[in-house]
Amino acid sequence: MTETDHKPTTDAATDPDAAGAPEFDAAFRARLLDLFRWRRDVRRFRGDPLPPGAMDDLLAQAALAPSVGNSQPWRFVLVGDTDRRQAVKVDFEAANADALKGYSGDRARAYAGLKLAGLDQAPVQLAVYADMETARGHGLGQKTMPEMLPYSVVAAVNTFWLAARARGIGVGWVSILHPDRIAEILDLPADWRLVAYLCVGYPEEEHIDPELVRAAWQDRADPADFIVRR
Repeated sequence: MTETDHKPTTDAATDPDAAGAPEFDAAFRARLLDLFRWRRDVRRFRGDPLPPGAMDDLLAQAALAPSVGNSQPWRFVLVGDTDRRQAVKVDFEAANADALKGYSGDRARAYAGLKLAGLDQAPVQLAVYADMETARGHGLGQKTMPEMLPYSVVAAVNTFWLAARARGIGVGWVSILHPDRIAEILDLPADWRLVAYLCVGYPEEEHIDPELVRAAWQDRADPADFIVRR
């Protein structure tokens, strides 16, 4: 799917003042399903840069995500400094080596063979944080569930991911990191909580199935397995 593949069906899709909501027909829903299916966690990137302005556009779309109390707690940190990137890579390698110790036998050998980050190849690295002390939203919806702030940031990450995929851009989520160390490397406020460290760029290869399925690490489950009815 390329950047030119998706066009709004009506002016209302881009103009908030247009009368009425846009109508999403069967053809649009089918393409949306394609987008969901082809949204992969990318680990292998080409090194060529993204077009000028692409990240600004994608982050503006990410900020369309819903948030508790309209708090908009997401904070996007573009990591371009070479020394900081190297420090993040060192932390990943240490965390990954420690994680390997939690496995044994065939599972350890399988883990050691997995490619779990694209830190060497991805042209863009993006750290996404939740501002846990934001005044926006005035605390609405957070008293009994304060975790709604980082949950809101997850919604922005997913929105960013789908918007990137719609342009043919891949995203990989690197979770094998020490959040305190990453905050130190990036020199960020203490009340910001790391939600996602993302590698962003054009995929080296395209697959509709997850890499961990292809590597025989974990198969896809039937969605019915996760539905509980009361």
